[in-house]
Amino acid sequence: MSYEIFARRYRPQTFEEMIGQRSVVQTLQNAIRTNRVTQAYLFSGMRGTGKTTAARILAKALNCANGPTPTPCNTCESCLEIREDRSIDVLEIDGASNRGIDDIRALREGLKYKPIRSRYKIIIIDEVHQVTGPAFNALLKTLEEPPENTVFIFATTEFNKVPPTIVSRCQHFEFKKISQKEIINHLMDISKSNGITISPSALALIAHAAEGSLRDAQSLLDQAVAFSGEVINDDDLKEILGTINPELLYACSSAILEEKAGSIFALVDGLIEGGHELRVFYKDLVEHFRNLLLAASLEKPQDLLFMNAEEMGRLVEESKKASPEEFLRYLLALQQGEAGLRYSSHPRIYLESLLVKLCHFRKLVPLADLVRELEDARKGPGPSGPGAAGGQAPPGTAPERQVKPSSPSALTQPGFQAPPKAYNETPAASRPRSDSIPSKTQSKAVPAGPSPEAKAAFARILEGLQKEKAALAAVLAQYSSFKIGEEALEVVFAGDKKFYLDTIKRDARLIERVASEVTGRKLVLRLLEREDEAAPRGDSPEKEAVLKDPAVQYFMNTFKAQVLSVDPVKKPQDREVAGRDRKRSER
Repeated sequence: MSYEIFARRYRPQTFEEMIGQRSVVQTLQNAIRTNRVTQAYLFSGMRGTGKTTAARILAKALNCANGPTPTPCNTCESCLEIREDRSIDVLEIDGASNRGIDDIRALREGLKYKPIRSRYKIIIIDEVHQVTGPAFNALLKTLEEPPENTVFIFATTEFNKVPPTIVSRCQHFEFKKISQKEIINHLMDISKSNGITISPSALALIAHAAEGSLRDAQSLLDQAVAFSGEVINDDDLKEILGTINPELLYACSSAILEEKAGSIFALVDGLIEGGHELRVFYKDLVEHFRNLLLAASLEKPQDLLFMNAEEMGRLVEESKKASPEEFLRYLLALQQGEAGLRYSSHPRIYLESLLVKLCHFRKLVPLADLVRELEDARKGPGPSGPGAAGGQAPPGTAPERQVKPSSPSALTQPGFQAPPKAYNETPAASRPRSDSIPSKTQSKAVPAGPSPEAKAAFARILEGLQKEKAALAAVLAQYSSFKIGEEALEVVFAGDKKFYLDTIKRDARLIERVASEVTGRKLVLRLLEREDEAAPRGDSPEKEAVLKDPAVQYFMNTFKAQVLSVDPVKKPQDREVAGRDRKRSER
């Protein structure tokens, strides 16, 4: 006798033998028991979950000599004919090869005749989604009002491709994936029945590779027996399945968690030299970080992960290298990068750069920590400051946000350009006199101390540029001095800031337009370059006072910041007077 594979030998013959589809089985059995069998059924779900098997069992249940019965005997002539696929009244059609309108017309002609030997005529169409649109239309009327004692059973792996007009005429049952636990138990029963020696971890590998398909799991076990014989070890099974060696996964996660970016390149090179598909490795890496997240989050991860004690211990030890929040951040980044790796023209470079980026994730500072440090800097260091234990606000009250310094305010910046509202010309005392600086492009001197109106106008120009092109506003804010005349806006760059000129020249028209809109008159931009204008020889008294402030020193040390400009804080009465003057000038 020829060999019969596990998938056929252990195919369920009754509803009770079906695995993992309890809701479907119970509904069908109750329908048969109460004589509520409908004219058409639609079974959908992924491959290997029991759709065609359930259709054949339903056919046996309806035509059994003892039936209709929810428990067919499998011994009568009708049950044996259906089991051996030789029943004249049970027609099983492949929708992929019998998909045209002529095939459906021939089927309809055959339905005019009553069952010859059975109680019901059963029409099973597998992969029904491949039937053409015209063929579906030809089937609609027959499906809605079929001949007496005729039952249609459709099976499909792509439910979304079945026309709604067909679905509305059927009872739809969705077959779910088989759980790994149920697959492992089933494979263990098969192994015991056939004298096969295999470890639980190996069975877990097969169940994981099957991805919810019981038929795939049976076929993989068959393949493993053909390769290793009746004693299957884990290494042989990993070779058959093409599984990525766990050592590679742990080496990658350790490099990421320990911030060893340099080892990533050798790791990826080893994957390529070993003949591994990078996308397969990436898929296993995502699964590995999901397991690490589970181990870091749960007290008993073994309830959800099918691993032996040794593997579980190693996973738990690895999960101690980071917090659950960090593992979640890694996992989300890996998932977001999966599409890029799939469509990248250079998958090796993409994978290397992504893994190196993950190595630097732990250097990111949470926003809450930054806010806390800023609050601490505002309160000032030392037990005598307002941030000391005795000076904290009582519980339930929000901390005071308004800064009220007694000294001039400092505009500090941790490596980025200052915001537009802070773009002001520094006082003349804090800048070198520009009339003593020779110009390569023009000999006309630029005044060292612009009027308050000019300062306000220039600040509004920078604000307007910020809305249209923030990068340009940030570059223009690096000026050394400026002058707003009747026909021109002159901006001077000197010292180590002269390289900004080329960038600004490319957008000179935009600056001229914004400046003209702000001032109400047409202005031409003139960019001036000073050879010897450098940093001021000495700091102004205001800047010296600011630099001595403990809060400013702490902020600068923490964020590697520098003071760009210093403006005295006006008293409330000064602001009121300035406001009245501005309103008068506008009138």
